[in-house]
Amino acid sequence: MRLIHEVESTDFGDRTALDGGRLTVSEAEAKVCFTHPALSSVGLSWARPGESVRIVKVLDAVEPRTKGPGGGGIFPGQLGPAVPQGEGETHVLKGVAVVTAGWLPRAQQGLVQMSGPSAELSPFGLTHNLVVEFEPSENAPWLDVAQALRKGALRLAALVASAGLDAEPDRTEELPRISAKIGSDLPRVGTIINLQTQGDFKDVYLYGKSATGSLPTPIDPNELEDGAVVSGQYGHPGLKNPTYLHQNSPVVAALRARDGIDLSFAGVILSPEPVDQTAKELASAHAARLCYQMGWDAAIVSKEGGGNADSDIALKVDALEAMGIVGVGMFPEMSGANGLGPPVVSPPATATAMISTGNYDERIDLEAVERALGGDTYELTGTSSDSEMRVPTAVIYSGLSPVGWGRLTCADPVEAP
Repeated sequence: MRLIHEVESTDFGDRTALDGGRLTVSEAEAKVCFTHPALSSVGLSWARPGESVRIVKVLDAVEPRTKGPGGGGIFPGQLGPAVPQGEGETHVLKGVAVVTAGWLPRAQQGLVQMSGPSAELSPFGLTHNLVVEFEPSENAPWLDVAQALRKGALRLAALVASAGLDAEPDRTEELPRISAKIGSDLPRVGTIINLQTQGDFKDVYLYGKSATGSLPTPIDPNELEDGAVVSGQYGHPGLKNPTYLHQNSPVVAALRARDGIDLSFAGVILSPEPVDQTAKELASAHAARLCYQMGWDAAIVSKEGGGNADSDIALKVDALEAMGIVGVGMFPEMSGANGLGPPVVSPPATATAMISTGNYDERIDLEAVERALGGDTYELTGTSSDSEMRVPTAVIYSGLSPVGWGRLTCADPVEAP
């Protein structure tokens, strides 16, 4: 069960508390979450919807959640033992995200605009963001810095969520477990979520361990709710599936909403995205066989990353079709700035059901802002981070999310008069 607390305003205060939709966070308590030899200091700032603020060099975003005092049970394998979760009560602070921002190796220039028409292109242009900036300790290994940030952000998310423990929730949501439901007249539809596994700084963690080398694994969607999947990859910001979107998978939410109406929600399979072709083919064949054995009629397949990850979707939907299962791939396009280029780097050979989540290369104009967080200079444009700039949609953090979040739509071209 999710106990939902809606947050309407945020600020810093003497203590971390939630009162009537107003969240205050103690800076002193928050900074303790990042006590680590690899970090010399951290800074905290609020970036609120509608403020003239831009966050650059965004690394990850986490929704505040907790399962009880001390945060026990949430983010298993990261903050506590790698014990399967997905049961019991989880307090959720809606409208808030803990966002880490700054430079790490292999990280690319993700940004979030908090004001103007471009704000709604990222899920985090619409949330109250507690932004964490950092300074690494001298000579600290970058992997240690990344780990300190990742676990610190999870601790902070659990701390912030603890403010809801003494408050009445605004609503509750029952999350029934997925059962076999074989024999239903409704089509059984599930989702395969590909997790990026491209090495250091481009890795995703399942119960605290990299998915590298694993085979596709069925998982109860409630385990996602409790933070079983945590992002540790910082490339392709527009295609990024941050921890927040694994906690709030749009595809899972849509399948839940339609369960028992026009489909039977069949479950979730997590799969690695290997870097070599043989491993990609094995993962795809294994995922398709799992779907067959679990009685699925159709599967929605998502990814993380650029062109290399297109192959993982293409191979899977083709393998599904070969097993008599409808495979639907969610592909962000890479069609050039004018949208006229080939949209998919590695298209399916036989499957034909494909969903576009937008064009990675389309250019958008961002207005100047009064304040920038995450760094003074935006290297992609070579300008100050608060300046007016023209950028590809690729840099809008989670703006083309392959797990289904997005505000981009297709329209017929308008002819000039």
